[in-house]
Amino acid sequence: MPTSDTEGKDWSLERFKRHQPNTVTDIGPGEGTYAKLFRPVHEGVWWTAIEIHKPYVRKYGLKSTKTRTMYDEIHVEDARESAPHLFHRDLVICGDVLEHMERDDAVTLLQRIIDGPDDADGASHILISVPIVDSPQGEVDGNPHEAHLHQWDPDDMDAVLAQLGGTVEAMRGRTLGVWWWSRG
Repeated sequence: MPTSDTEGKDWSLERFKRHQPNTVTDIGPGEGTYAKLFRPVHEGVWWTAIEIHKPYVRKYGLKSTKTRTMYDEIHVEDARESAPHLFHRDLVICGDVLEHMERDDAVTLLQRIIDGPDDADGASHILISVPIVDSPQGEVDGNPHEAHLHQWDPDDMDAVLAQLGGTVEAMRGRTLGVWWWSRG
């Protein structure tokens, strides 16, 4: 769904405050949960959104306006096909998005986020949030991309991130697992 459980948000906010990224790409922002949460605590951040479902841009007011800015730049596309420079950021957020793709696609996307463009590294940090309890879901509000295609086990996510290198902090809640990956 374009919304997110509140579990792990305070934990994520503490890491955001600690690292104070100046550039952020939010993959699958839905209603803009992370921009709403993080923007007020660190001004001057450039926020990029990659949203696969174009109707969400208008429905949730993701586009910048003169009076309110949620995202400075929006790309309506599948993040798995996004240009590598969009991952050359201080922080890339995969908040409740990786369960909407097959496991192999999610792992490949994480590797692309870390690799970045040919001439530079990818993300310095990645914030990942996924359901860690059985959470079947189909299409929502006419959006086929809302279907859950993979159920993540927290140990599996730990293993995936360990293989990608860097350092990882994790929080396992009752319904969500949240990970903060940082480049070595």
